[in-house]
Amino acid sequence: MSHVAFAFVLALALAFFSYNAQRLVRYLRIGNGDFRLNDIPRRVWNLFMIGIAQTKILRDPSAGPVHALVFWGFLVLQVGALEIILHGLIPGFSYASILPAPLHWLFLVSQELTAGAVLAAVAWLLYRRVVVKPKRLQGDGVHSGDAIFILSVIGGLMVTLIVTAAAERVLGADIPTMAQPLSAPLAGLLGWMSPGAATIVRNTSWWIHALLILTFLNYLPYSKHLHVIVSLPNTFLSNTSGPGTVGAMKPMDLEMETEVFGAADVTHLSWKNLLDGYACTECGRCTSVCPANLTGKLLSPRKIVVNTRQRLLEVAPVIVGGDDVFGMPFIGAAKGDDGTRAAVLEHKLLDNFITEEELWACTSCRACVYECPVSIDQLEIINEMRRNLVLTESRFPEEIQPAFESLERNGSPWAFQPSEREKWAEGMDVPTMAEMWERGERPDILFWVGCMGSFDDRAKKTTVAFARILQAAGIKFAILGQEESCNGDPARRMGNEYLYQMLAKQAIETLDRYEVTTIVTSCPHCFHQIGNEFPQLGGNYEVIHHSTYIERLLADEMVPLKHDDGQKLVMAYHDSCYLGRYNEIYDAPREALKRALPVVTLVEAPRSRDKGLCCGAGGGRMWMEERVGQRINVERKQELLATGADAVAVACPFCMTMLNDAGAKLESTVPVYDIAEVVAARLQTGDGRRETGG
Repeated sequence: MSHVAFAFVLALALAFFSYNAQRLVRYLRIGNGDFRLNDIPRRVWNLFMIGIAQTKILRDPSAGPVHALVFWGFLVLQVGALEIILHGLIPGFSYASILPAPLHWLFLVSQELTAGAVLAAVAWLLYRRVVVKPKRLQGDGVHSGDAIFILSVIGGLMVTLIVTAAAERVLGADIPTMAQPLSAPLAGLLGWMSPGAATIVRNTSWWIHALLILTFLNYLPYSKHLHVIVSLPNTFLSNTSGPGTVGAMKPMDLEMETEVFGAADVTHLSWKNLLDGYACTECGRCTSVCPANLTGKLLSPRKIVVNTRQRLLEVAPVIVGGDDVFGMPFIGAAKGDDGTRAAVLEHKLLDNFITEEELWACTSCRACVYECPVSIDQLEIINEMRRNLVLTESRFPEEIQPAFESLERNGSPWAFQPSEREKWAEGMDVPTMAEMWERGERPDILFWVGCMGSFDDRAKKTTVAFARILQAAGIKFAILGQEESCNGDPARRMGNEYLYQMLAKQAIETLDRYEVTTIVTSCPHCFHQIGNEFPQLGGNYEVIHHSTYIERLLADEMVPLKHDDGQKLVMAYHDSCYLGRYNEIYDAPREALKRALPVVTLVEAPRSRDKGLCCGAGGGRMWMEERVGQRINVERKQELLATGADAVAVACPFCMTMLNDAGAKLESTVPVYDIAEVVAARLQTGDGRRETGG
């Protein structure tokens, strides 16, 4: 009779879960199409490394291992959960009846040791959430009660698992003590029970355990813990760690007939953006590393994703139609009469959930995306909403209007004339592509100087230094001079895709006209844009950042350096976001410094390499005022100064400007150098100079 009852309960639970799963899938379909089944081997690798091996979770040295333990324990215990379900359906079923005794004992040991470890982890996580209350688990409407409920259910599952096994031992189960390290001692304590009492305990505990499993399963669609089911598929379908070009913005077809560019609501996002909302654990790792949030701005990447989920669950039932079988809404789902439903349809993700201020605070540093343990792309939602603000509604901070106008008129975000682009090279005998082309010559590389390197007085010193290194190494190179224009990266990051594509296509036309194949640039933003995003428009070139190129020249001993020991320095290197998290270049700048300055001591700030803190210039923030909270560049400069370094090294002209500005504000005398300046200062003079092709 009990097996019939269990079969009925199980069928009901599975049917209800199936109903909710289908409903959630229908909600995803209100999003736009996005093909995510390419490069299956890479996706499987991501699933194994990020999803199964929990490499992102383990980046948090304290909570990470505990969360990973709960996840791995959850997987191990699914084998036991299957036995419980089969036992409920088939009288007398047990793995003992189909497995050799040693293998069955191994199974029992794995279940009990895992249950004990998970129980300890749950206790610690409950203590942390209820008593310690870490900052990243607070705010943004985080569902802390939901987390406490789920942790309690998991704890209940572990307790009933052990109690059920202990009661079975009291009833005479013939299993070695070593195979049940937790339930065997408990059975010793319960040995006073009569067979009848032990049977009641065993059956009650078994039913509680089985019902907790089915309750847990059906609670998930109504909970943020939906990620328990969705996180692995989301990791498999994500592009944040590849396949494809990491960090490249999504291509945009400006020729398509539409009244809305970018995203103002969830119906303008892709189904994958919406799936990210289901997968969000609200763990706050993204927000805890966001430079804007850390310095008091309104932006929280977690809130961006949570708001996306909330808006989806508000509007999707209205669009898809139909109510929950029990009249229960999902989190944030619309309820009420037609007037209320009409109001829901008039809502938008933009303005009703996410404000302009939040979107414009983003520096596009990609720290949030990098830290997410379930491969959510918060930045893609922000970028799509910025595109909508600029292209559809013409809403953007007034201070970036001059940058847009200068980009359109002068091909530079600043009001400099193209004729001033090559002034830095006066007296250096640096040829232009036009001059070499006219002589029938081809350079080994094109030195893409960039707007900062061409016009900013401080950045021009880096440009000169790198040109001197190239000449000293005998590299045959050229510049575009007045024919170079901005590649459009600032416009794209600030949402102006139309202006970006205009500038990018112009640049590609110029590069193709001179049959350029290899480009070296000192600007990480130019490096990323030309190398990783120009291919979307047909521009395909080998692009090398100057830090990598200098390191190669030094390794090949092509740069004639002074032979003395040089100045003894303690130096801190600041990682550029567009070199590091966008392109995984961390070692080349450091190696270049070590090779140029054999006695240099490199010190690391607490946040360095892939955990490096942004300087605050990315995402177009270079052209926006920072009116709220601590300035990001000051926060970063204070951290670098705290290392005690004699000097700070950078490999990005934007970082150079931001850290110098912060130094002035802090009245610091610690200088900031580009790595090209450090190497150029060590060049031999006189007969040490090699013959150049220029």
